[in-house]
Amino acid sequence: MTLAPETTDLKVQLHLDDDWFTVCDLSRLLPGRGVAALLPDGRQVALFRDRGGELYAIDNRDPFGGAAVLSRGLTGSDQGRPFVASPLLKQRFDLQSGQCLDDETVRVTTYAVRVG
Repeated sequence: MTLAPETTDLKVQLHLDDDWFTVCDLSRLLPGRGVAALLPDGRQVALFRDRGGELYAIDNRDPFGGAAVLSRGLTGSDQGRPFVASPLLKQRFDLQSGQCLDDETVRVTTYAVRVG
């Protein structure tokens, strides 16, 4: 699901160039499931909430396949590090750092997230 800011009651905020941009209502983030949101510059961000309530935001574009699908990936953890596995080729991306856990030369952009 991709949310457009003009059609959604938005409450979760994303750090973007020293400004905070509201992207979606916190209730849209179900633990273990991702949501994609459109940023003002046309990029997409994938938002996640883990079972402990921690929030994460990474670039939605899979750098291996080029498609904007990371929000549809499966979440999990590896040695305590939360990750999302791409639905395309299954590469795992650390939700805190954006580092690909399967190829150390690849990383996706991460964003700071806050509520309110």
